[in-house]
Amino acid sequence: MKPMHFRWARPVALLAAVALAASCGLPKAGPNKRQIFAGSVQKQGDAFVVSVNDRVARATAVVPALGFSDAFTNASVLTSDIIRPGDILGLTIWENVDDGLLASAGANATLLEEVQVDGAGFIFVPYAGRVRAAGNTPDQLREAITAKLEDQTPDPQVQVRRLAGDGATVSLTGAVGGQGVYPIERPTRTLSTMLARAGGVVIEPEIAQVTVIRGDQSGTVWFQDLYDYPQLDIALRNGDKILVETDTRAFTALGATAAQARVPFESQNLSALEAIARVGGLLAMASDPTGVFVFRNEAAEISNQVLGRDDLIGAQRMIYVLNLTQPNGLFIARDFVIRDGDTVYVTEAPYTQWTKSLNLLFTPLSTAASADTLFGG
Repeated sequence: MKPMHFRWARPVALLAAVALAASCGLPKAGPNKRQIFAGSVQKQGDAFVVSVNDRVARATAVVPALGFSDAFTNASVLTSDIIRPGDILGLTIWENVDDGLLASAGANATLLEEVQVDGAGFIFVPYAGRVRAAGNTPDQLREAITAKLEDQTPDPQVQVRRLAGDGATVSLTGAVGGQGVYPIERPTRTLSTMLARAGGVVIEPEIAQVTVIRGDQSGTVWFQDLYDYPQLDIALRNGDKILVETDTRAFTALGATAAQARVPFESQNLSALEAIARVGGLLAMASDPTGVFVFRNEAAEISNQVLGRDDLIGAQRMIYVLNLTQPNGLFIARDFVIRDGDTVYVTEAPYTQWTKSLNLLFTPLSTAASADTLFGG
């Protein structure tokens, strides 16, 4: 019978071997919690490590707002029959005398067909001279011509018609049913109706963003907000460029998750809990639910609020820690907002390295035993 010290010496040696193997840098998905905390400011690192609670979740729940400036929202609806440079007009002028200024002998009406509005926005009318047409409605132009002629012929009557020309137009590009240039007509004087005229959006409405470029100004809104917030359904102007595109925001998922990838957003807002679910959730045999980290460059305003200070300047490296095993851990993860460019990292559970070490030690033994059996050893 073997001495007593031999009975426990072998298990102790085995545990020592496992510990040695675990400390020799076995393959793993990334740094563990201890290594991440070692890079904190508190330990002469350059990142602030913050445990997420309800206060931190509220302070960081800041999503870049989309919307239009007052210059867009305060613009009145454009009259659909505004005359533009290049339009072709037809004029008819009646004079209340037999021998008028414009009419031929025996007639009291003069027809001026195909009068083109020049590049400066003017037309020429005999005896009235150059008259500004661009920017006026046909009725306003009629009044302007009448005022210039009434001093030369009694009670002139003027009719103005638009014969050709698109008037005000906008261009639509991107993820719409029909890209192209569209006139601003009576039914399509606002952003939502013009999008409908172009066949609507051809991507998921939840991730569609609509950008309007007007001169040197631009604004972007969510497509759905056009219907939820009527004030965003702005009036269009001549020359507006409308672009519809997919939301480009994304986060990166790494570590002990079902997938490691750059993951696009699929909704306007995304929580940490939803982000984990988007990559297949935690791994039951590998993930550490107490070590869910979110890496982010945080603006100084939010960093100061989170850390309870006021001396930080510029963007700060922040590492937010979520512990899903806490009594309200899932609620906090549900309330913590993920932002564009975030990195969501899940550490491995501590026993995972031990499991790898055991597999590393026992696999050669199993292989040797199999070989011995095979060759009759």
